[in-house]
This record gives sequence, C-alpha cells and structure tokens, in this order.
Amino acid sequence: MIVIDGPASLSGEITVQGAKNSTLPLLAAAVLCRGENIFHNCPHLSDVDTALGILTHLGCCCSQKDGDLVIRSDPTQSEIPPQLMHGMRSSIVFLGAVLARMGEAKICFPGGCELGPRPIDLHLSALEKLGAVVQESRGCLTVQAPHGLSGAYIALSFPSVGATENIMLAACTAQGTTVISNAAREPEIADLAAYLNRCGGRIYGAGEGCIIIDGVEKLTGSEHRIMPDRIAAVTYMAAAAVTGSSLTLLDVDNGHMMPMLAPFEESGCMVRPHGHSLNIMAPPHLRAVKHIRTMPYPGFPTDAQPVIMSMAAVGEGTSIFVENIFENRYSHAEELCRMGARIKLEGKVAVVEGVPALQGAPVQARDLRCGAALVVAGLCAQGRTQITGTRHIRRGYEHLVQTLADLGARIQEVSR
Repeated sequence: MIVIDGPASLSGEITVQGAKNSTLPLLAAAVLCRGENIFHNCPHLSDVDTALGILTHLGCCCSQKDGDLVIRSDPTQSEIPPQLMHGMRSSIVFLGAVLARMGEAKICFPGGCELGPRPIDLHLSALEKLGAVVQESRGCLTVQAPHGLSGAYIALSFPSVGATENIMLAACTAQGTTVISNAAREPEIADLAAYLNRCGGRIYGAGEGCIIIDGVEKLTGSEHRIMPDRIAAVTYMAAAAVTGSSLTLLDVDNGHMMPMLAPFEESGCMVRPHGHSLNIMAPPHLRAVKHIRTMPYPGFPTDAQPVIMSMAAVGEGTSIFVENIFENRYSHAEELCRMGARIKLEGKVAVVEGVPALQGAPVQARDLRCGAALVVAGLCAQGRTQITGTRHIRRGYEHLVQTLADLGARIQEVSR
C-alpha cells in the first residue's frame, strides 16, 4: 500500500515521463517495422512490461536500459496468449499490427481497468473493411487476411483512439489507400504516425479528423523519442494545486496541455507555460472548477477527470462533472467520500460540494486514474491515508511515490 501523512507542502522541479498512452501503440507498431527499433524516453511501467512480454512471445528481441528501449522485430508467432492479453486494456492495439505482419492474429478479449464496456466492434468492422475475416469462439478471436489487406474508406461512428490506431497499423502495408473519417485526434495518434512515417510509412493528416494512409510494401525500424505524458503532467499539477504549492514541470508539450489548463485557472492557480516547461503556483485555498465535461481531444480528457475531482473536493463552491467517455469512470468518487468529500452521483453526472479539508482514511485504488486521484487527495488530507490496489498506479506512473517524496511529501510504499 501507499501511505501518505498529510497535509504536504511540495516544491521543486519534475521531468515528465514518456507517455503511457503513446508508448503502448508504438510498441505494437514495432511488430510491423523490420529490423531494429529504438525508442527513447520509454517509461518504466507495468503496462510496458506487459507489452514487452507480448513482443517477446511473438518472437521479437527486447532490451531496455535507462529509458531507452531496443526492439529487434522478427516475429514468428501470430497468437497472443490470454494471460498477456488480460494484463492491460490497450493490448487490443496489437491486433492490427500482428495481422498486417503475419497475415493472421489470434487473441482473446483484453483486460485491464474495469471502466465499463469498451466494445471492440469498431476495431473489427474496420479490419473487415480492409479485407480481414473475423471468427469468434469462446471469447477468443481469429482474424485472418486470406487475400491480404486492401485500402478502404472507413467512417468511424465514434472517434475511438484504439480503433484509429489499429486501422493505421493494419493499413500501413495494405495495398492501396485507406481513408479514416472521424478519426481520433489525440496527440498520441500524431506520435504514432510520426514514428510509422519515419519507418517508411505514408500517413497524412494524423491529429485531424481525416487520416489518409497510402500503403507501402514494408516498414523498416527507426529511432523515435516518445512524447511526454500529458496525464502524468496534469496529475502533478493537481498535486501542487491541492497543497497550495509551486512546481515546475520539465519536458512537457504545452500545446498538448491546453485543453486541461482551464480548471486550474478557475480554481485560482497561476499557470505559466514557457517553451518545454510549465510552472504552476497554487493559492492557499482553491475555488470550485465549475463545469468539467469529458470529450474526445481536443476536449477535456477522461483520464484527467479523476485528479481534477480531487481538486474540486477541496475547492470552495460547487463543481459539476459530466463523464461522456466511460460509464464506470467514477470509482474514485466513492473513495473520496470516505475521506470526507461531498460528491453526489447521478448517472454520468457528479456534483461536488467543496469541503474545507479532507481526512486521511483507508481507501482502495480501483483503477489507474482512481489511484492517482487518491494520491492527490491524500497529499492534502489531514492525517494518514492508506491506499491499497497500488498495482493499478504502477500501470501508468513511473516512480510516483519517489517523485512526490523528492518534492517534499511524506509518502512511502509499504508491504501490508
């Protein structure tokens, strides 16, 4: 468990880790890219370990040292066993890459955080339009391309990040041109496209609503620096906000941070982006953050909603949250209430009445972002907070406990 003795006072600088949500599709892309693939700024996360386990099982050779990851891609297998698929929700992104490289892929449905249904029908219907044949039996999928993959026009009913990534990976070496309409626009999509293009791909419009992919015969491994993790960055900003602290974040992309800055300014924080750094100075007492509505990029990200709710819990006034992406994204609300927060849930709406202070309590991280929200809350709570379920936190945050301790928090990870 993680034990926090609050309230804390933080100060100093943080170098933001590489982005989890970019690293995982990039590792899947390595399956496609022959020869040596080198990734810099690779975060040390349990989800990355799971992805490397998948790559190793497929026959790739992986080595990691000091944030640099080298993958020699020469896959010999097309089947991913259930224990590896169940390790993380985003494991489905390997489907398009394995199918394109091997001509078939055998997988089961992914696991990971319990955020409610995440149907993969968008993934499968898109691959079928590219020429794939999908068979399902007992929770496992066999996807084959008996005549190869061919370019197609694919209009997504929802701008799904995972479906967009899978289509990009499958279409890169397909015959002809693929057009993705209503594509996801997240920065991680542009990061994946930049890497694939460096490897010889021809992808145009990544980061916009329409992506065009001209298929090439093959991709060859290259070198790439993984983008900074915007969700990790906003987590540390929330930690500064609830503790009335001043922090400087290094190695951030401030363009990616813009959709998340409004709640900090509304709460009374002063945020100063400059080059590849960002400084936040928080007031002694926060105000409410008014109205947060999660949306696909460039809207407010669902992954940032839980840590902002921890801010709202101690902000003066009423804050309203509307969660439009995941139906089970409020697991942190019940745990925050154990710490004295006043939160009322009604479907996808959460109404948060700020309280003067939270109280330390035993709580459970039920998923990755719930865990981050509880750590943020524990930093400003009076007394001791004990957080179990820390395996979820390790899925997305590199050395979170040590980083916060270096900034001045009284926080440690202990065995129960």
